[in-house]
Amino acid sequence: MKQRVLVLNASYEPLQIVSVRRAIVLILQEKAELVEAAEQQLRATALALDVPLVIRLVRYIRIPHRLKLPCSRRGVLARDHDTCQYCGLQPGRAQLTIDHVVPRSQGGNTVWDNVVTACRECNRKKGGRTPEQAHMLLMTRPRQPQYVAFALLGELESHDVWRKYAYASF
Repeated sequence: MKQRVLVLNASYEPLQIVSVRRAIVLILQEKAELVEAAEQQLRATALALDVPLVIRLVRYIRIPHRLKLPCSRRGVLARDHDTCQYCGLQPGRAQLTIDHVVPRSQGGNTVWDNVVTACRECNRKKGGRTPEQAHMLLMTRPRQPQYVAFALLGELESHDVWRKYAYASF
């Protein structure tokens, strides 16, 4: 697998993932600075550079406030931090389900504002009712993610060095 580099905004918000070559160019042009590096080095005749893992842009890049991301199981689980929104358990992704706050049988849609992560037991207990009808409280109100790095969340969590930047702005 090709090594890639996480690019942070000047405010340390994750922006994108680029190749090592692109990251080196940004550093050499003084558009970015090295934040974290691998133990390897790139060597040239008169130059030795650490291989970057994370770089930060010197100038702030304005990000659009609204980013329309498709509502998906993976996205809902990531937004809810793999936690049941009714009881707070974290049994693992395989044991979690996606629950419609307003059930589809009552006209609810599969949209960010109407789906939450639920453990199987809580989803079964709630059934085809709203949380109010089932006398269950939601830990957090579901909402659409509005941060651009949310699209990178799966990749950020898969890399040990990048993981600490995953939830910096949520």
